[in-house]
Amino acid sequence: MATAAAFFLAGCTSGGPAESGGGGTSAAVTVPPSTGTPEPAAPSPSPSASSGDPAAAGLATFTFPDGRLSFTRPADWKAEVFEASASPYVGTASIYDASDKQLVSIYYGQIADGVSGPVTRTVFESVPVPGLQGRSTPEAHASFYVDWDDDDATYHLQLTAGAPATGPRDAVKGIILLGDRVLTAEVLFDDQQFPDDKSARAWFAGSQGQALKAILASFTFR
Repeated sequence: MATAAAFFLAGCTSGGPAESGGGGTSAAVTVPPSTGTPEPAAPSPSPSASSGDPAAAGLATFTFPDGRLSFTRPADWKAEVFEASASPYVGTASIYDASDKQLVSIYYGQIADGVSGPVTRTVFESVPVPGLQGRSTPEAHASFYVDWDDDDATYHLQLTAGAPATGPRDAVKGIILLGDRVLTAEVLFDDQQFPDDKSARAWFAGSQGQALKAILASFTFR
């Protein structure tokens, strides 16, 4: 049974681009060949990048129009926001690489619903989101995992409420509760799935996988 999540938007108003990034050469989400040959590992941060200054690390900060939710992204990528409703608040954001390929979808608002079904899960990595710690229960994590439904595998890189566990489980809803707001954020694979777990791990260890993980782990809320 596949996971489904629906978000009901009310009082829609027109929105538009919030910002745009400069030119660059970042690749879109790609699935490695079945050989599983790893990409080169992402370079270690320079001393200036480890200082905590996003600009020094080649990052740009995006903040939703309400001023409460923020995240960082590579400076040569862009983020666009659409405010569907002011009351109750409902907004969405999309992150694009320099070739205008949408890589991440974000929902942020006061209305949410979701359903799930049983799967068998393998978790590759799940790390807490520092800027959301103490803001939600269970606490938000950036998680990369695969769900098996019979013979069908679906790979996910997304925010999860708590750390997902390996084994027979219900599908993850990915809804983070932030006071009167809810947040979901997931990487879009455009129906492209990895041929096996080895290939998935190799992609995740590469520069693109780590950049996308960093976006999910960068959320802050005030």
